[in-house]
Amino acid sequence: MRTPSSLLAERWQPSAVVVRRAALAALVMSIVIVVTGGAVRLSASGLGCTTWPRCTGESLTPTPEMGLHGIIEFTNRMLTYVLCAAVGWAILAARCAAPWRRGLTRLGWAQFWLVMSNAVIGGITVLTGLNPYTVAVHLVSAMALVWVALLMWERSKEGDGPPRALVARPIVQLSYVLVTVIGLLVAAGTLVTGAGHHPGTPKDNRMVPRIPLDYDRLAQVHADLAFVSVGLAVAVLFVFAAVKAPPAARARARELLVVLLAQGVLGFVQYFTDVPEVLVGVHMLGATLTWIAVLRVPLALRVRTDAPAAGPAPVPARTAAATV
Repeated sequence: MRTPSSLLAERWQPSAVVVRRAALAALVMSIVIVVTGGAVRLSASGLGCTTWPRCTGESLTPTPEMGLHGIIEFTNRMLTYVLCAAVGWAILAARCAAPWRRGLTRLGWAQFWLVMSNAVIGGITVLTGLNPYTVAVHLVSAMALVWVALLMWERSKEGDGPPRALVARPIVQLSYVLVTVIGLLVAAGTLVTGAGHHPGTPKDNRMVPRIPLDYDRLAQVHADLAFVSVGLAVAVLFVFAAVKAPPAARARARELLVVLLAQGVLGFVQYFTDVPEVLVGVHMLGATLTWIAVLRVPLALRVRTDAPAAGPAPVPARTAAATV
């Protein structure tokens, strides 16, 4: 069955470089949407648009009375369309490449549905008056989008054959443990945010609910997970050196440790300076980069080559005998 994408593929076959650039554009925009979402909360513009999907009950766009907060919130909503455009380009590039990169196309569509679901979660967040649990789910969903976008970008640089491990299975499992621990670290950060000092509205608004847990204790749990993450990252570095893991994997493990240490220093500074908005925003960017850095580690422990081309059909015995 001929579809619009198949018709486009007959007329446009992007190179592998174009496919990689399209996947990278989607990844960059997924990072941007996390950072700008944080800017909405840190600028107290979470309810700059008072409802969803409209900005107000009568207007799709912010009104002059809503001021800067309305502009900030509405701008973040409009960036979702830019993100959709980047994801759409990645999907079409993977679909139209010759040969068709089916695995990449599926990852592109997975990003699209994550964007759509996160838009709905964002709308629910507004409709529930910035419920902290919904805000946390909103961020976790955005991190899932970053994960899939990164996977598509990494896969765009590989072949489509089955993955082949470059190290023993226990080493691969260790990298998965590292990913899990840092995933818990990021999730704990969302809880600290939900109980913290930046609910997303002006400080004189006492109507926004907060997570009813002690902020200092949540921050301590977050710090403990950070210490565990750093220790595990150091252990992974030593293990990779001992088993002579691929140079790319060792380089990515070092990059992860550097980002983790920088995040740790920044986290302590912001805690003891009463979490200023600018430092919290930088910390959110750092959390996204940390998530990307740890996800890249297990991807460097395996390789994918091009799938073997189908060979010629076997010649029947009688035909072969007749040609002798």
